[in-house]
Amino acid sequence: MTCNPLFTVGHYCGCMTDGVIPHDTALPAVGPKGRHVLAWGLWDWGSASFNAVITTFVFTVYLTSDSFGGETTVSAQLGIAMTIAGVLVALLAPITGQRSDRGGRRKLWLAVNTYIVVALSALMFFVAPDASYLWLGLFLLAAGTVFFEFASVNYNAMIWQVSTPKTIGKVSGFGWGMGYVGGIVLLLIVYFGFINPIGGTALFGVPSTDGLPVRVTVLASAIWFGIFALPVLLSVPEYRSAKESGVPKAKRVGFLESYRILFRDIRSLYRESRQTLYFLIASAVFRDGLTGVFTFGGVLAAGSFGFSSGEVIIFAIAANVVAGASTILVGLLDDRFGAKPVIVTSLVGLVICGTVIFVLHDSGQTVFWVFALALAAFVGPAQAASRSFLARRIPAGRDGEIFGLYATTGKAATFLSPLMFTLFISIGVAVLGPGANAQYWGILGIVLVLLVGLLLMIPVKSTIDTAEREPQPAGR
Repeated sequence: MTCNPLFTVGHYCGCMTDGVIPHDTALPAVGPKGRHVLAWGLWDWGSASFNAVITTFVFTVYLTSDSFGGETTVSAQLGIAMTIAGVLVALLAPITGQRSDRGGRRKLWLAVNTYIVVALSALMFFVAPDASYLWLGLFLLAAGTVFFEFASVNYNAMIWQVSTPKTIGKVSGFGWGMGYVGGIVLLLIVYFGFINPIGGTALFGVPSTDGLPVRVTVLASAIWFGIFALPVLLSVPEYRSAKESGVPKAKRVGFLESYRILFRDIRSLYRESRQTLYFLIASAVFRDGLTGVFTFGGVLAAGSFGFSSGEVIIFAIAANVVAGASTILVGLLDDRFGAKPVIVTSLVGLVICGTVIFVLHDSGQTVFWVFALALAAFVGPAQAASRSFLARRIPAGRDGEIFGLYATTGKAATFLSPLMFTLFISIGVAVLGPGANAQYWGILGIVLVLLVGLLLMIPVKSTIDTAEREPQPAGR
């Protein structure tokens, strides 16, 4: 295959493997600076406040406590609220990404969506421990999730503004790693500073009454995110609009017209870059499996391996540290060998480690510590490489739209891990008999999701044909 000069930037040609594909018009005129990479990574560091504190370990746990009603009922209501949020993200994420591509205001919309999340997080302070405040808490949580996903679409789409074809894997891994480490730092601060009372008062003097430890924690999390989101907004230049990058200027279109363009572009993506569409499907499955590893890891540690509450927190911290470190280090291999080998190797490792935990579940906590931390070491690299793999395949000028589809396909598959986890526990009960602890059978459900994702990923081609790299007008 010969190289078309249209797809050549510097010494890189568009008919190479996924390890070195340039992003054509999205590349800055001068190579990205280290301070831009750091500023971009600090958004991930700050956004961990929403993921770790609000949606995983603190605020959702607070909402499902007895203060707001029966745990089973409240958990069901939480599930309804998050389902609605997921549907909204699935419907709207590609459109918001597409419209930011067309307008050349990606960083502006990153700022708008980020600080809406910051504001919603801060308002969670007013959710007092009373059943009458439950729906306020659920609304703020669901709305925050929607706008966080919108912000993530714009953030992911900015990756070419802070990386080059030679460094995109390293930069993606750095961002994911910063997110893991930032989450750990913040969790340690809020746990010992606000949540863990010593003599009735936490380290920073927060009383242990009226839900104040949690309410002050979410307020601190909002401030944390707001501060660490500033560097990328102040330091990294806005991406070049269609006019500046030599693509015909897009006309403004209405919201409903954006959907017509979206469906047309999906059909175009199927015809012109079918492998990208296949990857979106495969990644939707294995990314849900990756999420399941962390979602159910603590549950399994406590329910099947006898971890105390304190030991679960220690395990969560250790797992995030391992995931963060491995993600940053493996990002170097992504640039050297390509994203697909990293993804496939990580998924194979996850399937093996998960199966070992199931087989050796009677061997005690040592087995869980060793192989669960190994699982954590594979999760981060797979997540980061998934982002860099897609970024290399996106036609120039369509980053926000395609990362919006990335968010949509991910949300469409979020039921898989919980469903398989529950289904295999039921199978375990049927095999072992009533009364037996069959929770560890849920591990096989997560492993199955990862295995299916792996099998879907293997046929996806890494090599990109030059036709897939042709700059696309933003409003064809």
